[in-house]
Amino acid sequence: MTAVQGTDVDITTEDGVADAYLAHPADGLPHPGVLLYQDAFGIRPHLKSMADRLAGAGYTVLLPNVFYRHGRTPVIDLPEFIDPAVDPTIWQRLMPMMMSLTPELSDRDSAAYLGWLAGSPLVADGPVAITGYCMGARLAVRTAAAFPDRVAAAGGFHGGRMVTDAPDSLHLLAGRISAELYLGFADQDQSMTEEQIHTFREALDAAGVRNTCEIYRGADHGYTQADTPAYSAEADERHWAALLDLLKRAF
Repeated sequence: MTAVQGTDVDITTEDGVADAYLAHPADGLPHPGVLLYQDAFGIRPHLKSMADRLAGAGYTVLLPNVFYRHGRTPVIDLPEFIDPAVDPTIWQRLMPMMMSLTPELSDRDSAAYLGWLAGSPLVADGPVAITGYCMGARLAVRTAAAFPDRVAAAGGFHGGRMVTDAPDSLHLLAGRISAELYLGFADQDQSMTEEQIHTFREALDAAGVRNTCEIYRGADHGYTQADTPAYSAEADERHWAALLDLLKRAF
């Protein structure tokens, strides 16, 4: 692991300014770019530590606040250990923000994030990779579909609602994806059943997308997030191994 530098940056979008956290090797040289999409709880010390770990492996990592339209980080106050069962108002405050981030808005935002990475002297020329968690897994796949020439690989972990009856369901976008995908699903996640996982994998295979869709047995939705009750150290380390292998293949 190399020395890492973390800074706060602002990204101009079509709808305002998104604050973000940038982590990169401290050598000041350009490195492959990685866009890290948050879970619903947003930018906080744990997610920054994940960005730092990726940067220590040799990447320049951008972690944007996807809820910037509702305020800068922290968008809502959260405890150090986040347990919505103890404080149900957490979901009551977050759900309207999640619902307001439509596919159209997320595509506009992802264009800005990718443009910022392309213009940064800390990012090597060429396509970038993406990793996303929970709702961020959906954003990762959607960005890969919207910008196939800019995304070399995308990882998504404990993503839910990736197969629905809606006309904008992610599995219907498979034909637009040129990136390699790795998806690590939690088998205890009711928002993504094994039948839905099978449907998603079938759509990727039919479209010729290089993909690995794995089910993490005994894992809950949110298994990578150490500041929540869903955390699983075993599943988290499995995620890190899979993600770093994906990035090595991409770059």
